[in-house]
Amino acid sequence: MEKQENGGEAPELKLFGSWASSYTHRVQLALRLKALEFVYAEEDLGNKSEALLRLNPVHKKVPVLVHRGRPLAESVIILQYLDDAWPESRPLLPSDPFDRALARFWCHFADDKLGPAVGAVFASTGKEQEAAVQQVHDNLALLEAELREGAFKGRRFFGGDQVGLLDVVLGCGSYWLAVFEEVTGVRLVDADAFPLFHAWLRDFEAQEEVKETIPSVDRLLEYARGLRQMLLALAAGAGAGAAAAAGSSPVTAAVDAPAPAAPPAAPQAAAVDI
Repeated sequence: MEKQENGGEAPELKLFGSWASSYTHRVQLALRLKALEFVYAEEDLGNKSEALLRLNPVHKKVPVLVHRGRPLAESVIILQYLDDAWPESRPLLPSDPFDRALARFWCHFADDKLGPAVGAVFASTGKEQEAAVQQVHDNLALLEAELREGAFKGRRFFGGDQVGLLDVVLGCGSYWLAVFEEVTGVRLVDADAFPLFHAWLRDFEAQEEVKETIPSVDRLLEYARGLRQMLLALAAGAGAGAAAAAGSSPVTAAVDAPAPAAPPAAPQAAAVDI
């Protein structure tokens, strides 16, 4: 449950994030699923606060969760910490050690394989984009196979009967797929090709806590259109290497850049946030 900071006693949980960051959404959603009260601090990624830079001196990125004055960075680490610190409140990870390891493996897959491919689609055109689309489809086929006949066969969610860690990691980012399709004109998630993944995503998006977390489609579309123009301008001005760097981060990491206005003068302006 999100609450306002009252200016008096420091809150037990305070989250530094950005409204368009899928990684921030992961933490917000986990906090809501576990019914934990927290204070939210919105960061301007083009002009990061002294507090954020002090709390995350290594990466200087959002999200950062501060628990009783102690900061933690990186979304998946934060999610696992919340489960460890509040095990009695809506567990995100299963109790079986093998299933826990499996969830962590596929979380890494989301951030290491699927995400970079999606980012590359968004930041490219022509044959490079076609190759990136094929990578996205290959990765989605792996998830579809796991839902059809693998470790997650017969489950409503990857976490079982309710949303779990892997659902949060995959879901907070997968809603951008429809936005990217609209902006790029490229089909990424075909209900006929990936029926189980498509059904899972619709079910995930229908959860009340998810609805409370994800910004409106119109706002996401406006942001994504401006960001794509910025990334393509970077690619044209600085070469394919700059675009690849901007598109090589986890699922929809491209949207975790500072809000675009005019094309930036240097690639650093498109730095993404975990």
